[in-house]
Amino acid sequence: MIDCGESTQTQMRKSRISFSGLKHIFISHLHGDHCFGLPGLISTLGMLGRSGDLYIHAPSGIEEFLRPILTLFNKELPYKIQFNTIDPYSHSLILDDRSLEIYTIPLKHRVPCCGYLFVEKQSEPHLIKETLDFYQIPLRMRPGIKQGADFITEDGTVVPNKYLVRPANPPRRYAYCSDTAYSESIIPLIEGADLLYHEATFAETEAKRAKETFHSTARQAAEIARRAQVKKLVIGHYSARYENITPLLQEAREIFPETVSANEGMKLSI
Repeated sequence: MIDCGESTQTQMRKSRISFSGLKHIFISHLHGDHCFGLPGLISTLGMLGRSGDLYIHAPSGIEEFLRPILTLFNKELPYKIQFNTIDPYSHSLILDDRSLEIYTIPLKHRVPCCGYLFVEKQSEPHLIKETLDFYQIPLRMRPGIKQGADFITEDGTVVPNKYLVRPANPPRRYAYCSDTAYSESIIPLIEGADLLYHEATFAETEAKRAKETFHSTARQAAEIARRAQVKKLVIGHYSARYENITPLLQEAREIFPETVSANEGMKLSI
């Protein structure tokens, strides 16, 4: 989960997202619309009988914010909360597991703030079941074939590996950048991402206001996407002044056509 606003639990239930599957929460910065949902979510996870550790990755101050609430309302949680304090000013690897590497992206906001880059690791190639069955290749040999080994039949015939596997899908990269003023420094960090979420709080007519509040316009978000050569851009974090966000979307698409506007409950396939 990235950021946790006040309506997070409601949206999870509407979207039928499993509470039990949640293991890591990444907080971009300590503004209420990005972290005020944490106390309630933590409490709910306890009432649901969670037992595994919950990891919260956030800039300094997150533990200071949560500890008094946990002490007062959640004295006997059935699970542990592990805090990982991150440096929002550094582009650093903060999590590395068997399938993902996760990096911080320093952003430009009124308070210490960072985005996150999720980099999928290259998976193993897919075995071609029909070929394996045809040559009656034993199960014990299949891990080696995934690693590139050929297969030799009993009569000495070599079956090249390329006939036994299909290439794995290329690893995907997702960049999340909210909240931030226009910052060219993030371009090399997110270059070529399959999907970029970038805030677009204002229209270009409010560029002065965007600069004053350390936010971006839709046009600026699109410019970042264009220069970083990402494959798709999702804009969001709109100012409440916009009842209709179509002008923001049109503004972004003038610069970067592969732009979509985020809305509640949206699901995107990468």
